[in-house]
Amino acid sequence: MNLPPKTYIIEAEEAESMAKSKNLTLPQLLPSLIKSAQTLANPPISNFAVGVVGLTSDGRIFFGGNIEFPGLPLHHTIHGEQFFITNLAAHAAGAKLLYLAVSAAPCGHCRQFFQELRGISDTQIVITDQPQENPDYKPFSSILPHPFGPFDLLDENTPLILEKQNNQLTLKDGNFIIQDEKTCDLPNGFSDLNAKNEGFLKTEASAAARGSHVPPKDGNFINQDENKFDLSNGFCELVAKNEEFLKSEALAAARGSHAPYSGCPSGVALMDCEGKVYKGSYMESAAYNPSMMPVQAALVAYMVAGGGGYERIVAAVVVEKEGVVVRQEDTARLVLKHLSPKCEFRVVYCN
Repeated sequence: MNLPPKTYIIEAEEAESMAKSKNLTLPQLLPSLIKSAQTLANPPISNFAVGVVGLTSDGRIFFGGNIEFPGLPLHHTIHGEQFFITNLAAHAAGAKLLYLAVSAAPCGHCRQFFQELRGISDTQIVITDQPQENPDYKPFSSILPHPFGPFDLLDENTPLILEKQNNQLTLKDGNFIIQDEKTCDLPNGFSDLNAKNEGFLKTEASAAARGSHVPPKDGNFINQDENKFDLSNGFCELVAKNEEFLKSEALAAARGSHAPYSGCPSGVALMDCEGKVYKGSYMESAAYNPSMMPVQAALVAYMVAGGGGYERIVAAVVVEKEGVVVRQEDTARLVLKHLSPKCEFRVVYCN
């Protein structure tokens, strides 16, 4: 099946035309698109490409693939099914997921995350990495027969992913926080004690690393803020010009977030070196751990729009409530500092 490179959504008319050209129904078409979906994956750690293809009630076809980030802890990985759901949430406009084809059996993490879609038990799924003339679809409930889900914790009228959220949020005034404003007193006033115990800290961290199969190297104790200068990858004027738009897009993402379990909605907006902006909303799971962080969702939006290499990201804004039990600032900062070290990172609090 020949598709344009980096195709993440096929519109209904094109999908119907593709199916007719192969004398297939739309559900029969999905397995033939799995190989294309796998080309969207970027798994440099595992080298195991996951492809996900789904058909929605409005006739469109959506894609997803797994994304891994060398140099970051594995839990920052975006699973193929998470990518797919994020793509769906951003573009499905209320359509329901009817059929799903995946290249490999979804892990427990992803089976759980799918529970945030209303009616997922009736969605038909087939697991295959090869085209099939008569794919053996089965209800999603067959791969998670006794699910723990949203309505074990929530009222049945609570909006889920793919449904309109109702986070009435406004920005606080005068609280734009720049990335390194607190670097003057990093050890919280205990500089001497921190210096005295630096060697012991390295020894203890080394012992922990040995327990995770990774021996330490010499002479590589890294100062927390060594890259704090020359932010924005040289695009300071572009960042300043688009500052208000970035804030408004991050706020829109926070308003659209699915956070009924913690009550801590949040959103991230990224800007590339051409001034294009990509936003992502936080999406929680009833089981907590499979939740999709807003920085991951924004990176998905960046990839779906064909954003290019991560180093092209020059600015990022996080919008979240201040002093809440679930915060996104530190995680987003870690991920973006690694992927685009000179990206200007800011936080805006909302009510």
